[in-house]
Amino acid sequence: MDLIDPEGLIRTFGTVGLLLAVFAESGLLVGLLLPGDSLLFVAGLLASRGALNLPVILLGSFAAAVAGDQVGYAFGTRVGPALFRRPDGRIFRQSHVAKAQGYFDRYGPRTIVLARFIPLVRTFAPILAGASRMNHRVFTTYNVVGALVWAVGVVSLGYVLGEAIPDIDRYLLPGVGVIVLASLVPVSLEIRKMRRESRARALAGDEGQG
Repeated sequence: MDLIDPEGLIRTFGTVGLLLAVFAESGLLVGLLLPGDSLLFVAGLLASRGALNLPVILLGSFAAAVAGDQVGYAFGTRVGPALFRRPDGRIFRQSHVAKAQGYFDRYGPRTIVLARFIPLVRTFAPILAGASRMNHRVFTTYNVVGALVWAVGVVSLGYVLGEAIPDIDRYLLPGVGVIVLASLVPVSLEIRKMRRESRARALAGDEGQG
């Protein structure tokens, strides 16, 4: 079985396997290689054929995504002090931790929502949020919002397309590709906004010095 084949994973491990994968990818480092977006999309497609129970998938995926991030946050708060004391290595750099600290201090809430749509980043985001000591109530609020938009949204998209398009199996791979590309749109917009704000602050600083 191909471990990155979403349909194969779901057919092999069923609903429980799907929910465990969503939980792991949302906040456990062991879930880094799991295809979260594709799993949710394919789960919606299978639900449109009656192979999976749609309400169970929607509620279960949402709960698993929220729980995964909460565990990731707790792990981050626990390893945070050690993380900041850890010496530089071949991969790890204290400068990376410092950048993460500054990023979460400034853009933390938006990061938690946007990270849901970025593979790998969605696994590290809650851990870095915990290590950066983001306010727990703020983190939890945006965690719930992000999980709702991501898990419920992607499953619902798969279900709607499965209901609307006959023989959608032939379009499965292009559909997954579209989801990946679409997930980058809000991130790109956010990066552009951050750059504009950074340039505006730089200009304001130059004017203040002049």
